[in-house]
Amino acid sequence: MDRVWALLGLEAGQPPPMVTTETFFAFWRAVEEVTDRRDIGLVIGAESGRHGYSIATATALYAATLGEALETVARYKRIACPEDVDVEIARGEVSIRFHWILATTEAPRLLVDSAFASFASLARTGTDGKAAPARVEFARRRADAALLRTHFECPIAFGATVDRLIFHRSALATPFVTADVEAFSRVVPGLEAELVGRSRTRSLRDDVRVAIARNMSRGRPSVEVVARRLHLSPRTLQRRLGDERTTYQQQLDQVRRTSARRLLANTELDTVDIAFLLGFEEPNSFARAFRSWERTTPVRWRERASRA
Repeated sequence: MDRVWALLGLEAGQPPPMVTTETFFAFWRAVEEVTDRRDIGLVIGAESGRHGYSIATATALYAATLGEALETVARYKRIACPEDVDVEIARGEVSIRFHWILATTEAPRLLVDSAFASFASLARTGTDGKAAPARVEFARRRADAALLRTHFECPIAFGATVDRLIFHRSALATPFVTADVEAFSRVVPGLEAELVGRSRTRSLRDDVRVAIARNMSRGRPSVEVVARRLHLSPRTLQRRLGDERTTYQQQLDQVRRTSARRLLANTELDTVDIAFLLGFEEPNSFARAFRSWERTTPVRWRERASRA
């Protein structure tokens, strides 16, 4: 751990700085640099889910069902970490995704592994093994397939458009053997108060980026759509972003740029598919935007990334 601290520019024992997305990512990259264990993210995540090391996970273990537990983690995770958890139910499945606040680079591999392992462990611990993931989809190239299949005990897919942990919808009703209604009701009011306090200091820019990312695959994330999700008028949204010295277009471009780099580096999707996934109306618009961001074409950027 001393080596990890040093890589972050801190002295051993020195309190860490306020946890930002950049600091959080740097920590996980530092862990990857100092260990040869490919499973370390899985191990850390599994222990967190089993023993409730975070306040959100500890509270979730008191929940009555898996569904309530997932909602609990999704709601309170941001108290401790710069991330949003998106739990979406569609077509008989429950999809869990993570949105890293103000991320300008893709999430480190070990962090993704740890996050998903924590949810899988929470489900297995709370339900005494009766609920487990249906499959896991990774937005990266194939690697460690056997290791991941052994850990999650379910099919693993690579080259997905986003990282997703998926349960069958029917699993939501599975009772938790760790349920404690009294403890749950005692802890939640304090978490709600903390959440309200955090929201008062939270940047609108954070919320806008998360809303853009969530709506990206559902069509062009227009300012009208994002404003409606944030319960604001488009004019109010633009004005408040102006107060933070940014614009909606700048935030949209940042999310698109980060997503484009991830999709080009980690999937085999062609640039036409990527353009539509990012909400561009036609491929040439994506090509022009990408050239303005990276000073090269998407194809050349992918070739260069593959040689790195």
